Amino acid sequence: MNILLLGYGKMGKIIDDLATKKGHHIVARINSANKSDLQDLNSELVDVAIEFSNPESVVSNIKWAVNNQTPIVVGTTGWLDHKKSIDEYCSANNGTYLYASNFSIGVNLFFKLNETLARLMNGQPYSSSIREIHHTQKLDAPSGTAISIAEGMIKHISELSQWHQDETNYDKSSLPIKSERIDPTPGTHEVKYSSEIDTIEIKHIAHSRIGFASGAIAVAEWIRDKKGILTFDDFLDQP
Repeated sequence: MNILLLGYGKMGKIIDDLATKKGHHIVARINSANKSDLQDLNSELVDVAIEFSNPESVVSNIKWAVNNQTPIVVGTTGWLDHKKSIDEYCSANNGTYLYASNFSIGVNLFFKLNETLARLMNGQPYSSSIREIHHTQKLDAPSGTAISIAEGMIKHISELSQWHQDETNYDKSSLPIKSERIDPTPGTHEVKYSSEIDTIEIKHIAHSRIGFASGAIAVAEWIRDKKGILTFDDFLDQP
């Protein structure tokens, strides 16, 4: 498979290494230093693009892929204010893309566990909270993964209507997310339900970025012959 890497930071380099070891070919490696090269790239040489750049570049990168009928896997977070317009753009131009806040298979199973627990906790006398820890180079806070976890809880717990960063005070209808930046943490996410009687916790701890990279490659292998706006659940639910 011929892969275009959009973004070549730590994640891009790990994806490059793993994909090459699997026998895939990296057509180009685009980052802020050579982003003009993307406009001269022959898209016919690309089977799929993998996007781990930054919030400032991701929208134009997705549009390039859609315009060139190149399926794209997007792992950059911090741009979701533009997602509705990108969905509309993709649909209008018959494009193919999959965005996930986290490409770890384990994290996506954790998402499902989180929603199951939230359904069980609905109406119970517990206060809920989320804590996430990442390395100091992570640009957005809360993490996209923490926001996905929060959305899963809000969907099933009738008392909750929104989330907020822990530093500010909200009423009990708002779910607090506490973000910490500690090197070299690849990513830890913790959901807690507390009462005077007891505490229930579920937690996912990433030991390295390899899980994120291998998941992105697996999705890229799967998406190359698909069409439309896809999700990680579509990938997990494949026969």
